[in-house]
Amino acid sequence: MGEVLYQTDSYLKEFSATVVSVSDSKFVVLDKTAFYPTSGGQQHDTGTLVGDDGTTYPVVFVGKFSGNISHEIDPAGKPEIMAGQKVTGMIDWNRRYTFMKYHTATHILAALINKETGALITGNQLGLDKTRIDFSVGQFDRDLLTSYEQKVNEVIKENIPIEVSFITRAEIDANPSLVKLAKGLPEEIKEVRMVKIGDIDVQPDGGTHVARTGEIGSIKIVDLQNKGKDRRRIYFELTSES
Repeated sequence: MGEVLYQTDSYLKEFSATVVSVSDSKFVVLDKTAFYPTSGGQQHDTGTLVGDDGTTYPVVFVGKFSGNISHEIDPAGKPEIMAGQKVTGMIDWNRRYTFMKYHTATHILAALINKETGALITGNQLGLDKTRIDFSVGQFDRDLLTSYEQKVNEVIKENIPIEVSFITRAEIDANPSLVKLAKGLPEEIKEVRMVKIGDIDVQPDGGTHVARTGEIGSIKIVDLQNKGKDRRRIYFELTSES
């Protein structure tokens, strides 16, 4: 897989790269990319690839296939993009930044619930209008779950910096409490990217995040659902701009 730029700089909006391969005239693999592929509950980035001849190709989907990040472009009516071609990638920043704020907020919410109840994350899906996160909580206590809205917003107001680092798989295996996913960490991951939010949370994560919690603004819990035995779902929205 080529160089994954978003893992070290979530704020990179534009980058230069070389086309490694093209399939079916629309699936493009680059030697480096800042486009995030759909993964871990976070949706893919959109944006454009601009060829060295000035042709602009909309990026409509990004996914990870056979170890490579593939950019699906809309080639309609445009010259075919070719391997070896130089391109400039440009991220749809409003979409990316919304996901960054939601993603960091889910980490805060999950950490607070885990600390007080021991619940693990069983699923999540970041959205542009609202986000959901599922927990392995035994009792469906609406008052308790709603109370986390205020607690999350208090953390956000502290404007805590978010730090990113990389550790080995052996270090994770020696400290399994770092993993807050009920399904655990996939075995194929050997180098682990860690995301740390002050003393609130630290856990493995491959997604994009804001630099400080204050950028989130605030959240509002808008729905609570009982999804069956030991599975509770929380929906929340971003309610103000930073």
